[in-house]
Order: sequence, then C-alpha cells, then structure tokens
Amino acid sequence: MPDRSFLNWPFFEDGHRDLAEHLDAWCAKNLPVDHHDVDAACRDLVKMLGRDGWLKPTALDTENSAPLDVRTLCITRETLARHDGLADFAFAMQGLGTGAISLFGSDEHKKWLAKTRAGEAISAFALSEPRSGSDVANMDMTATRDGGDYVLNGEKTWISNGGIADLYVFFARTGEAPGAKGISCFLVPADTKGMEIAERLEVIAPHPLARLAFDGARVPASAMIGKPGDGFRIAMSVLDVFRSTVGAAALGFARRALDESISRASQRKLFGAPLAELQMVQGHIADMALDVDAAALLVYRAAWTKDMGAARVTREAAMAKLFATDKAQEVIDRAVQLHGGDGVRRGHIVESLYREIRALRIYEGASDVQKVVIARQVLSEFRQS
Repeated sequence: MPDRSFLNWPFFEDGHRDLAEHLDAWCAKNLPVDHHDVDAACRDLVKMLGRDGWLKPTALDTENSAPLDVRTLCITRETLARHDGLADFAFAMQGLGTGAISLFGSDEHKKWLAKTRAGEAISAFALSEPRSGSDVANMDMTATRDGGDYVLNGEKTWISNGGIADLYVFFARTGEAPGAKGISCFLVPADTKGMEIAERLEVIAPHPLARLAFDGARVPASAMIGKPGDGFRIAMSVLDVFRSTVGAAALGFARRALDESISRASQRKLFGAPLAELQMVQGHIADMALDVDAAALLVYRAAWTKDMGAARVTREAAMAKLFATDKAQEVIDRAVQLHGGDGVRRGHIVESLYREIRALRIYEGASDVQKVVIARQVLSEFRQS
C-alpha cells in the first residue's frame, strides 16, 4: 500500500483527497494497458481517461471558467505514473497540448477543449526544434504573413503525440523583434496541407514522438493564439503551470520504486534473514523515503503556490521539477540494485521505471537548465531587495 499520509498536508483540500482515492481505485482496475502497440495504447488511454472523466482537469471548462488546478494535475500525474507511465504520458500531453488554448485562446480555439477533455481529440505541444530545445528563443521555424494567412516553414522535433495528435499548438518566428519577442503561437489541425510527419522517433521508454516538417503549410490568421510576438510569453506561461506536474510524475515513479523495494526487502532472504534486516539495506530505504518526501514537499508547494493565485511560479516549479526528477532517478537506481538481476530483467516493473524516469530530466527544461532558471530567479530577487 503506497504512503498516503502526504494527503493530510495543508496543501490539499478534501476534493484533492477524494480524487486521489478514486483515481487510485480506477488505476488498479484499468492499468497498466498493453504497450505492444504504443500508438494504439495511447489512443485507447486517451479514450478511457476521457470516457471516465479523468481528463476534465487538463483544460479549461468553457462553461465554468475556473482556472486550471495545478494540485489536481499533480495528484493525477503522480497517481497515474505510479501505475503506468504511458497513462501518465497520455494524460499529461492532453494538458500540455491545450495549455495555450486554455490560458490564451479565443472562443473559436476553445471549441477544441470539449473534445480533448472528453478524450475525443488528442493534442500536442510543438516547441522544440533541431537547433533549439531548452533555448526556445533560438527557434528557426517561420510563420510569414500572406494576406489573411500565415505560411509555415521549418521543423519541430521531439514532439510528444507526434503522428497521432488531432491538433498541434506550435510556435514559430513571426519577426516582430529579434529573439524571444519575435515568436508567435498557432493552433494547427493535424490535417493541414503542407505539414507532414517527417520521422517517428524511438526512445528507451516507448512513447509516440515525431519530427514534423512544414513546407508552405498555410493557416488562417485566426489560428494565432494571442497576439503577434506573444509566443514566448505564452510558452513560458504554459510551462509555468505544467512544469510542476513533471515533478509529480517523477514522484509517482519514485513512490512505486520505493514500494517495490520495501516489498522486496521484506520478502527476499539473504544469509538466512530478510534483506530488510541488513543495516545497509535499511540505509537505502531511508534515503529513498527521504528523497520521496522532500520531492513531494517541493512539488506540492509549487502547485499550491500557483493555485493560490501567484502570477508566476518560475522558481518554485523549476525547483520542484529539478529535485523530483533527479531524486527519482536515484531512488529508482537504488531499487534496481535492491532487486538484483530482476531489476534489469526486461518487463519487470523496476526495469520499466528505470527507462521511464530518464526522459523527465530532459523534457520541459533539462536539469542543468533548471539550475540556470533557479539561479537567475534567486539573483534577481536579491537585486530587487
């Protein structure tokens, strides 16, 4: 039984505790799914999650304009990740892919949200390029105004849900100013002529990923989200909401690794006694539990701060993402060690966690970049004091 004592922390309300209980029961009944065909599995997961109402928190409810609740997003990602990494991926991309629409979209753009919340359409967030990952301001893709349209040329890569998405929110250089101030945001349906899936990308923990190529793709000016030149601000605002949830997913992986390790140490015998009686093993378990609790405190501090109305949580979210993902990697590595040969056996839960966690230290801002973000925030606050 995973530790639930953290739900009694003052960060949470009764609704969050109910969510955690009911979603955990749903996960135990429905997850994990068969990952043999990853595209099909993701499509099925989106449909299942939408059918049973779990995708509702991922996007703005246009009938009830309450803001996105980051604690709900984090609890959901943590719970799903603990049961099935692909389920967490399917949920997370519905939120990240529509984040710009929820926060900045027009009424016309927001018509997509009812479909994504119901699991009837799959969304994607297209920001990274071959020459610009964490350095968003360095992007090359262009969107050139031509009458009432914009013409799109360039590439996006490492795009989650690439190849299966129904809509893409992407960012391109429109040239209002150099660097970050010359980027705009667009909503592009997957059937747009001139946009193609140039390459499907395979990674150690299989997810739908692709490189997208745009060759004279044409979209109406109304496809722009926000105003010309607002793209960088929009992207950072979306990441400000969803970056904490990456830490929450890592937390879910770490909790599962800790639970599996406790079970292993209690049942496996070495030299005539359970592993759990060895002081060195107890030291590993203590370190793992400490890292899990510390990560949870940072993740839910960031989520609570945002939900309490903070305009930006750049520092808090960066700290949560950095610490939770790095420490989850360490927790899972210890779990592999405690499981011995089983820890590296293909198909074992701990081996799966080992592959799942690594990408979280890269996407939505690599760990080293998060250190830069944190340092800049701390230095800026010092200068202003």
